[in-house]
Amino acid sequence: MLARPADEELHQTVDPITFPVERSGEPPVAVLQAFGVDEPARRLPGGQGTSWRAGGLVFKPEAGPLQDWLGETLATIPRTGFRLVSQAPTVTGAWSHDGWSATTWLEGTTPNFTDVHVWAEILLAARAFHRAVAHLNRPPFIDTRQDRWAIADRWAWSTPPEPTSEAATSAHTTAVAAPGSDTATAVEVDARFRPEFAPLAARLRRGLSPADLREPAQIVHADLAGNILFAPLLPPVVIDVSPYWRPVSFAEGMIVADALCWHDAPADLPARLEVPVSAVARALLFRMATTNQIPAAEVEEEAARYHWATTALGL
Repeated sequence: MLARPADEELHQTVDPITFPVERSGEPPVAVLQAFGVDEPARRLPGGQGTSWRAGGLVFKPEAGPLQDWLGETLATIPRTGFRLVSQAPTVTGAWSHDGWSATTWLEGTTPNFTDVHVWAEILLAARAFHRAVAHLNRPPFIDTRQDRWAIADRWAWSTPPEPTSEAATSAHTTAVAAPGSDTATAVEVDARFRPEFAPLAARLRRGLSPADLREPAQIVHADLAGNILFAPLLPPVVIDVSPYWRPVSFAEGMIVADALCWHDAPADLPARLEVPVSAVARALLFRMATTNQIPAAEVEEEAARYHWATTALGL
């Protein structure tokens, strides 16, 4: 039987999808006033601990081309089958003030992830969102981003760099056996990954399909598993849009990968949702490449999560 990491290991972090950052202070009064709010802010639970609610807005210490795009472009899309938080302008029409931006607050709560049917509902909302944004052009900031998520995205969609010598080739191969097999095959290890992750990356790359590269790319929200909320009698609400220019299957693979790693989803979830193994494998590569760049990460715990999910895929 496939052994999942112990519950105490799976749930010991505050937020499994993101990584702890230094908690920011509350938005200054001048920021609140710039958005037309005259009441104190209160910190919202979850996430990275940097979200504050005041009035009908949610404030975050984020500003830049992404927030401008969210306000100017994403606000124009039709909303059928989902709700979407909107970027809120300041009283002067700007999309940020002194390093802070704001979005509208919409009613919704985190679903019960232990109910497998919830994942089908999340997938339906994701597909409705992606149909709505399919016509949008590629934003310029996609190619200029240099944060760890952007770097991880490029790793997940690239081939490992070639070794520069015969010695390097030998040093960057490892023996990997298929599940249920005693026969190990030497495969190339991506030297960009730390030793705890490199063999897993090799296994995941075996599950990738060349057809993925031929799928049409569009704007996708690549962090949907924890960013679709539900409320009675209302469509699901999409929050915290994380835009990438990739096939829709990548975003759906991200939902399943996160469900397997962080939300105790059953190993057969990809089959139940009919999400291709190759899409989930690439999503796991992306998540692992993100973790790989954090020196303080609890590597052994993260490796255990990714190992379990990789084995669940039969890789």
